Amino acid sequence: MNPIRYVEPVFRPPSEAESLILPVTDGCSWNRCTFCEMYTAPQKKFRPRDEDEILETIKRCADVYVGDVRRVFLADGDAMTLSTRRLVTILDAIKRDMPAVRRVSSYCLPRNVKKKSVEELRELAELGLSMVYVGAESGDDLVLEKINKGETFDTTRDALLKLGEAGIKRSVMILNGLGGEVFSDQHAKNSARLANETQPEFLATLVVSFPKGDARLRANYPEFTPLGIQGLMREMELFVDTLDLRRTVFRSDHASNWLVLKGTLGADKAKLLEQLRAAIAAPDRAPLRPAWARGL
Repeated sequence: MNPIRYVEPVFRPPSEAESLILPVTDGCSWNRCTFCEMYTAPQKKFRPRDEDEILETIKRCADVYVGDVRRVFLADGDAMTLSTRRLVTILDAIKRDMPAVRRVSSYCLPRNVKKKSVEELRELAELGLSMVYVGAESGDDLVLEKINKGETFDTTRDALLKLGEAGIKRSVMILNGLGGEVFSDQHAKNSARLANETQPEFLATLVVSFPKGDARLRANYPEFTPLGIQGLMREMELFVDTLDLRRTVFRSDHASNWLVLKGTLGADKAKLLEQLRAAIAAPDRAPLRPAWARGL
């Protein structure tokens, strides 16, 4: 019997594949981004989980998995919307009942960081919350407005800086292609500027996609025209070329990406640009992921 009550579908970052997925909320408290379909199913309506249920789940996991759990990911899309008190209670319980856990992480909306002081965030870090995944999507204010993100360059930058000051590692995600044909350049340049000003520990890109259609996106973004493979790679070239990072682990290896890129920036910037430019110049010889293998 599974010790955890899941509400399907369940999402987690690729790097949390080996983690225990522990729901502390259902859904996403914002859930208005027009590009995102993750929490639109009716059963995923946002609600914080009952604290007693969470604590009981942690106890059951401790009994079932004994000392095997090393990482915990707090689901669903918005664990950091919980009050500091509730998060402290959850982290305390994980530390007490599953002492082998070495890392706790979660998704994080910038707006929820604004509600917490550096001291509160530092307390969470000391209790084991070592990394958060921030879907910045873009650093361009116009694109952010078009997709109804509810954030701006400034609010995202401020949240990332506050998290860094508190000692919580930041994994930032940018959506390749979100600017479409019209806003591609400014999307690439301002997204790079966001990374440059915050120097996150991890940076990743995914290709924007719409498995259920793009009607929601187009309601406020009628001029959106998707980029083809060449356009996506040109946007990536501009993005990487504009980056000025000191020591950020960079990954563009999600199943949605056509061209897999991995490196540390800035040490590997020249190598990554060389890979991109070679693929742009000769796409027929580039190691592109076949369309059937892309996970959207």
